[in-house]
Amino acid sequence: MQTLEKTESICPSCFKEGKLQKIDASIVEDDEKVWIIKVCKQHGSFKEIYFSDVNLYKRWIKFKVTGKPVSYVKTSLFNDSELYAEHLSQTVLTNLMVTNRSNQKYSNLDPASYIYEPSLDQLRELMRQTRAKKPVSSKAIQITGGEPTLRDDLLEIIHMAKEVGFSHVQIHTNGLKLSSSLEYCQSLKNEKVDTIYLNFDGITKTTNPLIESIKKVIENCKKVNLNIVLVPVLIKGKNLHEAGKIVRFAIDNRDIIRGVHFQQFSFFDRTIKVIDIERENQRIDYVEILQCIEQEYPGLISREDFYPIPFVFPISKLVEIITRDPQTELTAHPACGGSTFLFIIDGQPQPITRFIDVESYIKFLIAQNKKKGPLRKLRIASAFMKYVDTFVDFKKAPHGFKPKQILKDATIMGSEYALREFRHKTLFIGFMGFQDAWNIDIDRLKRCVIHYSTFEGIVPFCSYHALGYGEKILEKYSIPIQEWEKKTNHSLKDDLRQNR
Repeated sequence: MQTLEKTESICPSCFKEGKLQKIDASIVEDDEKVWIIKVCKQHGSFKEIYFSDVNLYKRWIKFKVTGKPVSYVKTSLFNDSELYAEHLSQTVLTNLMVTNRSNQKYSNLDPASYIYEPSLDQLRELMRQTRAKKPVSSKAIQITGGEPTLRDDLLEIIHMAKEVGFSHVQIHTNGLKLSSSLEYCQSLKNEKVDTIYLNFDGITKTTNPLIESIKKVIENCKKVNLNIVLVPVLIKGKNLHEAGKIVRFAIDNRDIIRGVHFQQFSFFDRTIKVIDIERENQRIDYVEILQCIEQEYPGLISREDFYPIPFVFPISKLVEIITRDPQTELTAHPACGGSTFLFIIDGQPQPITRFIDVESYIKFLIAQNKKKGPLRKLRIASAFMKYVDTFVDFKKAPHGFKPKQILKDATIMGSEYALREFRHKTLFIGFMGFQDAWNIDIDRLKRCVIHYSTFEGIVPFCSYHALGYGEKILEKYSIPIQEWEKKTNHSLKDDLRQNR
């Protein structure tokens, strides 16, 4: 057993008892896998999988970067002792919860006994809270729940988000309302929603009881040209085996599906009391997702085609140098997730890494970032035009695709149009692993780039869920169900719809 890194975590047993106890932890290599190991003086030792392929971990961890500290992100709440002193990443995506109501029945979770549903004025202030933060205001927002389409004023919320200044708005939904109304889909498009972030847990009725409704969502969104990203939450023993088939489904519907964003099932909030054997049987890591994709596309897609989130950090730094405008920095921890882009040629996927030497390209950008002195912008542009061809194998590049122009526009000009055109010609495949009390790495937590805007301030995603802050915030700023039903003259039961 070899120690790769020292870090800190929390004791899951103390957490079950209502205490947030910070303890030392280590990232270790054992049996060609990577684990997080930690010891609590009271409850003993804990060991959870981190990466089940040590080589992938070592390839990814070298892209770890440290961003500039930001003071606006909360490092502790509700009188808990501080887990870390300062947050090290800006807000790349703002999550805004607009309701905790749902229109589905879940057999594994008890419903909350309260309703959280801020007013429009309150939501505007929550949006302004994150838009006002410096050095770079959050440009992207995900409107989430619960089920956000249960709010009759969702279109007003979307309009407000654009008005406040968010350039990218996505709606996280199960799609039931979108499947039943083409007119509603058109309304979302009219309000300039950028992406439907669509729950999609499998391609069969067994893994995804809503599959027929989701197919109708895709049909409706095609008619109004409303982009979709599929969001599968994968669990071992339930739907992990369909990961490759989900990619194939996305490829078959690539005219409207722009990507697949896999998520690992995490044991937080009400699942914290799950027994150890159940957690061990359901826990997965990135490598298992990649194995399923590799099996579906042998030789066509490989784990070597995927890179961690901070891999593109040098691009934003170079654009900042050239444009002199502060850029959003993707300084998440490498273990927070990874991705690749696929071109589809004759129905088969071709990762961008097969014809662009992305690592050499990034090394080149890092060298340009170090240039100083007069005419720096001109010298960088000149170097780029001279060497860009060396990163591209034009014989393997898709017909009609102009990688040189895309790289030039995106890097030298920071062209949003160029990047948008690129995204429409490719399929994004990515995954993100959210932490829980068993596997939380505080070094990862302090680099989180997805933040909730709440009445208690701006909170990292994994603090919101893994540390239970979200549940406490919702309960604090909610009202009892009976009071809400009387106030709105609406029965909560009317929202529910059996899965089918």
